[in-house]
Amino acid sequence: MGDSPGRAGRNLPVALAVGLGLGGLYFSTVFLYKPLFLAVIVLAIGMGMYEFARAVGAKDMHPPVVPLIAGSTAIICVSYAVGRESMTTAFLLTIPLIVVWRVPRGIDGMVRDLSSGILALVFVGFLAGFAGLLLGAHDGDRRMTCFVATVVASDVGGYAVGALFGKHQIAPRISPKKSLEGLVGSAAMCAFIGWLLCLTVMHTYWWQGILFGLALVTSATLGDLGVSMIKRDIGIKDMGTLLPGHGGAMDRLDSLLPSAPVAWALLAAFVPLHS
Repeated sequence: MGDSPGRAGRNLPVALAVGLGLGGLYFSTVFLYKPLFLAVIVLAIGMGMYEFARAVGAKDMHPPVVPLIAGSTAIICVSYAVGRESMTTAFLLTIPLIVVWRVPRGIDGMVRDLSSGILALVFVGFLAGFAGLLLGAHDGDRRMTCFVATVVASDVGGYAVGALFGKHQIAPRISPKKSLEGLVGSAAMCAFIGWLLCLTVMHTYWWQGILFGLALVTSATLGDLGVSMIKRDIGIKDMGTLLPGHGGAMDRLDSLLPSAPVAWALLAAFVPLHS
């Protein structure tokens, strides 16, 4: 979010083509058959978890990938099918599974491995469960659209305005390409898209849509900066290379994941889930 000119390594035509492809995948699944989009979420989270584990390996941390992916899949699926309480149960049951899976490797490095594993489970797996909650609602396709489109608007608005006018860095030691001007662009675009979609798709009050947009630009920016700190500490630019022009799956999920619980909570407050 809030990128300034010359965002290193981004090939705009390729990035645009991949972005359009992802958009086509989204609309062809979420509105056609929600369980199919649930499978897309599970696949994306699995790839993100694998990328995260591989990246932190550079710091001699080796979180147990198999139980993390299995636990994250369970969290997402039960949140979609059953609800919030079962999602929390799946999360809590995954923790001892991670510990048991790690024990045969011995005690050397166990604290590092388990700490990174719990971080991955919380940030990637548990937060993804809120996407399952959004999708599992009777109007889950509309809730997901408001959530995803608003977060994407933050990235698009930040990049466009930052590329044209970005001069003042907001976090030079963490992400030197992010500018104050780009952040303003992100906030303006999010407020507009949040207002438009919440008003027309979810039928909320106009001010609720603006609040929704501003809340999501905050969570998206914090998530983006948080992952940027991890990448800078590791010494890498992207978590992966799965998506040309975008990096890896985790590089697209960094702003979506912390925004999912915010979107779920606000939309549940604005439009009750039973309505």
